[in-house]
Amino acid sequence: MELFPIQLLFIVVLMNRYVLGPLLRRLKGRQFDRVDDTYLPQVAIVIPLFNEGEGIYHGVRSLLEQDYPSHLLQIVVVDDCSKDDSYAWALKAAEGNPNVIVMRNPENMGKRKGINRAVKAATDAEIIVSVDSDVIVDKAAVRQLVRRFVSPRIAAVGGRTYVTNRHQNWMTRMIEIKFHFAQEWLKDLERSFRQVMCLSGCLTAYRRHVLLELEPILEARAIAGIPIKYGEDRFLTRQIVKHDYETVYTLDAFCFTAAPSTLAGYFSQQLRWRRSNLVDLLGGLSHAWRLHPVVAVHYVSQLALLLSYPLVIVHNVLTGEFWDILAFHFLVIGLLGVIYRIETRHLPADRRVHGASFLPMALLMPVTYALFTPLALLTLDSGSWETRGSANAAPETSPVDSGGRFPPTHAGEGTTP
Repeated sequence: MELFPIQLLFIVVLMNRYVLGPLLRRLKGRQFDRVDDTYLPQVAIVIPLFNEGEGIYHGVRSLLEQDYPSHLLQIVVVDDCSKDDSYAWALKAAEGNPNVIVMRNPENMGKRKGINRAVKAATDAEIIVSVDSDVIVDKAAVRQLVRRFVSPRIAAVGGRTYVTNRHQNWMTRMIEIKFHFAQEWLKDLERSFRQVMCLSGCLTAYRRHVLLELEPILEARAIAGIPIKYGEDRFLTRQIVKHDYETVYTLDAFCFTAAPSTLAGYFSQQLRWRRSNLVDLLGGLSHAWRLHPVVAVHYVSQLALLLSYPLVIVHNVLTGEFWDILAFHFLVIGLLGVIYRIETRHLPADRRVHGASFLPMALLMPVTYALFTPLALLTLDSGSWETRGSANAAPETSPVDSGGRFPPTHAGEGTTP
């Protein structure tokens, strides 16, 4: 069975992610997560919006309850020409709240360009907090993010995401465990050196001047002349690190979102993420040598695994040895399920799932790698958002009055008709 090379590479990646990172976190102790409670800058929360319907209303209302001085907090919603009634719901959320501004792009521009437009409008803000339109943010999230800007070199601080529908079906239970390891373990190595290479747009804070500094690069992002609208979060984080700034990640700032509950939704998400991974891992090779050596090895090993893994899977299928590699997957995934169960044993039953719920990943992982890595390579120039929101139907209820008119818009300079 010709598995040794890929197994060796897989073990290197596992050691980097599941052993070295957590070990460094424990060795560094308090230096791993420093805070400064005296830092209270002006903050603008930017929400890029596309086809979220009523969800944006609840998202904005949750942000108005943040445990942060209200006179230092502004909320800017940027609608990227939604095809449903998302814009109307955003306007309704802004009613009676002068610190909420709703903007609408003149055309579909993509998430990153929409955020850049909002950043320019938030002239008084020192810190920009990016929040996805489909999340509910914990009340302490903004404060927890801001207090970790302990150095001028720290340009971005990211938070974690919890799955709200974890008990819906086998898919959401599996994703709950996947999220646990992705956020509790896999970022530890990069966190140790303040070179986190991907901070999620679900909840991340940035220094505004850094976003403005990188704006020309972000605006010009394209492949073969075609503007790219996916993977902006990863691309922005990599550019921040490339320009010698530090990136930090904390588990104390968090938000809540629903995970895909169907195979179609999960596959769409994985294809989008696979494109993002490939584009940025390949694009980062030119400056990977500038990373800390440990992070650089980790970075290159991820790309090597991403490109070689599908070939090994196809080879084993063609040679009749697929069941051998599948057994290897079940062994590794089963072990991680046991670790998850041990680590979450103190949580109430509604906050955790059974460790065996991770076993479907043993089959989905080789399938998605074998199918979606080649497909992602062939569709790198796709401009689609490919988010759940793009498939959402407009809700039956709409914040439109009986006369068919939108409610009054908050009168601010950033408001666009």
